Amino acid sequence: MNIDNLFRRAIEEKASDLLLSSGSPPVLRIDGELQVQAGEPLGGDQIREMVYPLLNDEQIRKFESNHELDVAIQFDENHRLRGNLFYTIRGMGANFRLLINTIPSLDQLHLPKLLEQIALERQGLVLITGPTGHGKSTTLASMIDVINTRRRAHIITIEDPVEFLHQNRLSVVDQREVGLNTRGFANALRHVLRQSPDVILIGEMRDFETVAAALTAAETGHLVLSTLHTNDAAQTIDRLVDVFPAHQQPQIRTQLAMCVLAVMSQRLLPKEGGGRVVATELLRRTSAVSTLIREGHTHQMQTIIETQGRLGMHTMDSSIKRLLDEGLISAETAMDHISDPRRLGTI
Repeated sequence: MNIDNLFRRAIEEKASDLLLSSGSPPVLRIDGELQVQAGEPLGGDQIREMVYPLLNDEQIRKFESNHELDVAIQFDENHRLRGNLFYTIRGMGANFRLLINTIPSLDQLHLPKLLEQIALERQGLVLITGPTGHGKSTTLASMIDVINTRRRAHIITIEDPVEFLHQNRLSVVDQREVGLNTRGFANALRHVLRQSPDVILIGEMRDFETVAAALTAAETGHLVLSTLHTNDAAQTIDRLVDVFPAHQQPQIRTQLAMCVLAVMSQRLLPKEGGGRVVATELLRRTSAVSTLIREGHTHQMQTIIETQGRLGMHTMDSSIKRLLDEGLISAETAMDHISDPRRLGTI
């Protein structure tokens, strides 16, 4: 079985992922659903023979040493993939995420219009959250594209791996890939402030050092964009605070209260007629929000979001209800994803 043919099939079927798992035929993820492809189950050695020609010697060495590897692959002129290689008890496995070659606009993604205004802020921390595979990287790429076309700025991205390639427009965009251009997020962030950035994109907040460096950058005149695998604004703030030892947490809450500009959580839901559509929750900083963060009362954030629609804030439930009213999702999908189904008749 030829890996190039599988990539072509994934592109033709408009799949988001190609999954190669020992003991299973190839699987495509289309509109969020797994679809097993025809063919014999793959063995670990067969997957290795398919995948290793995509790698250079250093990547093979790292994979065989660490038993997992993130890699970006240029398939042809129009298609790139983000790959992750790993081992299971059955043998080698791999997942390839197909990347969009062109960067979609915020409007094309049906994201809140307020996000464009937030992207053009000069200082602070913006967090895009949600599960893996729900479009966080695409949202960040679209925000960077807004800055790149509207503002003269030096943008530095630290990604693992680089997914969207940005061409310099009004801005200068320097993209760094973990493993190729820097040893890690924390290492890159230790030096980034000496590289004269205006905007810093951090692919993911993974550890104490990364979070601490991001807060410092956001406090010292930079716009910092990043992601977290959290479900809502309250959980996001709590996750950042909990990264630190207990004795530092009051100070971290104070820092977050001053520098968090916005937190947007997003989910991709099955769209009527095929495809997927995004539902979002959006929190932006106000004096009331800063007070809740500083005092550790994040559980009250939902009330603030629900009552401050005039400022562009909205809950995930209200977003789901809007998608239902516009006929973009089914009633069944809305019922499956809304936190309180009774709100479908009252929001």
